[in-house]
Amino acid sequence: MKITVETTVAAPIEEVWRAYTTPEDIKQWNAASDDWHTTDAKVDLRINGAFSSRMEAKDGSMGFDFSGIYTNIVKPNLIEYSFGDRTARVEFSDIPEGVRVCVTFDSESTHSVEQQRDGWQAILNNFARHAGASL
Repeated sequence: MKITVETTVAAPIEEVWRAYTTPEDIKQWNAASDDWHTTDAKVDLRINGAFSSRMEAKDGSMGFDFSGIYTNIVKPNLIEYSFGDRTARVEFSDIPEGVRVCVTFDSESTHSVEQQRDGWQAILNNFARHAGASL
């Protein structure tokens, strides 16, 4: 099953793209709640290039790695990647209000669709706040 989340960022598309693909920026926005943070991020932004990030609870109680391979890149409009046996598509579209960012990803079976949607949406909301404030 595919799940889609989206947001709008009031910034130029080049700035939104940079904030989404730069490791130092990713560490600023890549968390679903204030009690988590991303401690490391790596990006090799090319087809077959790898990416990874380490997300941890701020109290040190748990953490996990998220990694994958870029399968398609059309700067500044599209990023597609695989992670494990799943895929995701990130679309950046100019609209009058700024840039619409739409993320569509394959669901997994451990968490409910609602939990997955809520978590990815929370991360995307953090991204929108960060990218909109970075001007």
